[in-house]
Amino acid sequence: MLDSDASPIRLALVAEDPLARGALSRALSEQAGDIAVIASGTLAEVESSRAGDTPDVVLWDVGLHPAEVGGRMEAPELGAPVLALVPDESAGEGALSAGARGLLFRDVAPAPLLAALRAVARGLSVFDPALSALRATPRAGASASAPEGLTPREREVLALLAEGLSNKAIAERLDISEHTAKFHVNAVLAKLGVQRRTEAVVRAARMGLVTL
Repeated sequence: MLDSDASPIRLALVAEDPLARGALSRALSEQAGDIAVIASGTLAEVESSRAGDTPDVVLWDVGLHPAEVGGRMEAPELGAPVLALVPDESAGEGALSAGARGLLFRDVAPAPLLAALRAVARGLSVFDPALSALRATPRAGASASAPEGLTPREREVLALLAEGLSNKAIAERLDISEHTAKFHVNAVLAKLGVQRRTEAVVRAARMGLVTL
């Protein structure tokens, strides 16, 4: 039973297909008393409607034919860990490379979906058994070289990025200003040779700097 004093898990639902989005919204509203959907729509709609409210977890339905930008999939960058719903293993690989924390097939039943959302919101990784091998598979173009030395503070920031925390949450956790947190995040991205937070976490995991 849900603790009446517990705060609900704040979820952002991202799906380009309105039919899929509607089905997922219904499943969540009917069965998840501890999950509150704070934003729902296409990625552009969710980004414009959040009003600065950072979710605890993002549910990303990649669709039957996932869109790619520059030859790769682009995961939602909303400051929270992402659980991706994929149609097949190929799309799962793309979603994982884009930074998804968990992978399930699009036809997943409501009960395991809700359990996975709760786990991912708590910083865990969740994979459908048929997709679990992807988490240990090196991606094309992945570099095994170590980045320019990270400072102890930057390693702390990297670990918090792996938890899906926003700059504000990182600042609160480390008792520093949000401006300083952003400075450290940018330094981590530069040293890892990436431009996005999710890419930094994925690369750091491949290099053994963090555990997902």
